[in-house]
Amino acid sequence: MRRVIILLMTILFIGCKTEHEPMTKIIFLHHSTGQAIWYGKTNRYVRKLTDRSDVKVFFHKHNFKHKTNYKISKLSFPADKPNYPYDYHNIWVNNAGEKPYMGDPTLEILTKEYNIIIFKHCYPVSLILEDTGNPDIESSDKRLENYKLQYSALKVKMHEFPGNKFILWTPSVNVKNNMTEEQALRTRELRDWLVSEWDEKGDNIFLWDFYMYETEGGLYLLDKYARDINDSHPGREFSGRISPLFSQFIIDVAEGRVE
Repeated sequence: MRRVIILLMTILFIGCKTEHEPMTKIIFLHHSTGQAIWYGKTNRYVRKLTDRSDVKVFFHKHNFKHKTNYKISKLSFPADKPNYPYDYHNIWVNNAGEKPYMGDPTLEILTKEYNIIIFKHCYPVSLILEDTGNPDIESSDKRLENYKLQYSALKVKMHEFPGNKFILWTPSVNVKNNMTEEQALRTRELRDWLVSEWDEKGDNIFLWDFYMYETEGGLYLLDKYARDINDSHPGREFSGRISPLFSQFIIDVAEGRVE
């Protein structure tokens, strides 16, 4: 009888401990490419009927197995505009503050609600034009010279929130049929600059190298990973393989295993 009582008390203690585990709230800001990875192999009919996604299932299983309390959600961001470096810079730097900008939350708003903020760019970010020699941080032109200024300002802004963690995807890229070789080379230069120069070890910003998963070291989204040879969205099989890798990276960042 005594053993039964001790066992019951142990179960109750473990249950209470799990119940009161501090919640880590995570938000994934995305558009269609991010949505493909979010859902992974989840059937489109299941998506319409339920809130299921491969990422959410991964986190549910991880929470159950490891007694953690991660809560992840997604948000289309910006709501009705592209999500290029210019757009993040315009909302989070130019229009920073406690009020949303044109309906989109600023970092002041997001950082109060979420511990980890993940953001990315749509694949047209890779349609990079030749530099002019006159970089302009306020320009929406897709040029390396502008991107670098905007990314640099965004990094300074994110450093204002040392209690939060940020994850940025390296750029999504087009299939070969949808971009020139010059644009592809500039996109690889952007990815390399982010990894080797922009990223700082030991700060609160972490890079997830989506570009390398898409290209495997080449210049384009591999045709076998795309919806088809003329559609630069990730295909279902590729998304299903990458979704758990993305999910595990988020957890590794949350638990301090990524520099």
